[in-house]
Amino acid sequence: MTSAPLERIPWRVWRLALVIVIGAFLSMLDASLVNVGLDTIGTDLGAPLDLAQWVATGYLIALAVSLPLCGWLGRRVGVGRLWLGSLAAFTVASGLCALAPDVTWLIGLRVLQGLAAGLLVPAGQTILGQAVGPQRLGRVMSILGIAVSSGPALGPTAGGLILHNLPWQWLFLVNLPIGAVGLLLGLRLVPRGELGAAAPLDWPGFVLIGLGLPLTVSALTSWGEHGSIATPAVLLPLVLGVAGLLAFGLRSRRHPHPLLDLGLFRNRVYLAASGATVFNGAGQFGAMLLFPLYFQLSQGMDVISTGLSLISLGLGTAVVLPLGGQLTDRFGGGVVAFWGGVLTIATTVPFALLPTDTDALVVQALLLARGMALALAATPITTAAYASVRPDQLPDAATQVNIAIRVGGAVGGALFAVVLAQHLPSGTETAFHTAFWWLTGASVIGLACTLWLWLVQRRPAPAPSPRVREGV
Repeated sequence: MTSAPLERIPWRVWRLALVIVIGAFLSMLDASLVNVGLDTIGTDLGAPLDLAQWVATGYLIALAVSLPLCGWLGRRVGVGRLWLGSLAAFTVASGLCALAPDVTWLIGLRVLQGLAAGLLVPAGQTILGQAVGPQRLGRVMSILGIAVSSGPALGPTAGGLILHNLPWQWLFLVNLPIGAVGLLLGLRLVPRGELGAAAPLDWPGFVLIGLGLPLTVSALTSWGEHGSIATPAVLLPLVLGVAGLLAFGLRSRRHPHPLLDLGLFRNRVYLAASGATVFNGAGQFGAMLLFPLYFQLSQGMDVISTGLSLISLGLGTAVVLPLGGQLTDRFGGGVVAFWGGVLTIATTVPFALLPTDTDALVVQALLLARGMALALAATPITTAAYASVRPDQLPDAATQVNIAIRVGGAVGGALFAVVLAQHLPSGTETAFHTAFWWLTGASVIGLACTLWLWLVQRRPAPAPSPRVREGV
């Protein structure tokens, strides 16, 4: 990348990006929106909390089950049709969730909703990547990044406000008008893609990863809840999950038409970006766990106050993401992500040092600055991964990058939860200082990966295949 003038992005591409944002926002919002209402839902439906929590857990597991299918389905039915069908299924499932007569029905419908949601983000990223081409991808991906980052941040606050004023069914009904608008606009603006371009589905491969990935993610999440990886409830699914993923990898190397193209990892830029994605996911999702607990346990805030206190973090990200997209298109994702990682570390270390009674304005300023740093650290990595492959490889690339985010997020969330729980007996301040030092350590490892990405990006890349159409 150079400092040459940036290629102009047509308005029709921006319109397409804004439509795709709707699906990404709904998918990420629902991952956290419903969590605050589990106790209310369980009480209303006469279910104990350990059963009601499957309303949230079932959604997250379903996300991991459908995600590996995204690339194959995109080639089979066309990625635009896949996105539209997923948004329609998600919207309908949301309405049905509000009508669920008991918790069993609700859990089943949440699984259906999660299966659809797992396809929305990678399918949307594929659509945008194929529409805009690598030279303009950073600016368009920054718009999608706003939705992906703001959804989980707004979820707890929005959920708390809904429950304060309306029945729990509105946690699901709120999706209907947004989804309907997305469908109406999508039918007009989203390109459908090619039909029937995929080989027959590798069913054994899908079973291996379709079980291995959710078992691994579920085990890592349970690790954070139980506090020990040696617990049978953690160790057994973890061993089975990792074994399934390893078997999938071995099968994919020998299969003529694997479910996912693992050969993409021979591309050093894609490999470096994927490694950075894992640690970025660990840091990002780990921080999403730590900061709400920081306000609730050390400041005594309720859910709504906690959500409002975290708005500055999302605001900083939203404000700087467009700039990050421009810098990525101009200089490349590696260098932008590296300096974003440096700034992320610089804005994380203070939380490992400051006392819990630090002035609220100082905390808010740090959160705002950290949000700005994250805008430069996260999306440029994803952009670099997608820009390094041909447009026809994007369905597999997007699927694998999103798997890396999920696995990294599960590891980070579990690890930091265990660290925090183990040190809470020593005092709240000590526990959070230790957890934030661990978060800093994960960020340092991620920084090393982005440095590697920066270095490999500086080497000349092979020209794209002339048979592939790029741009709009």
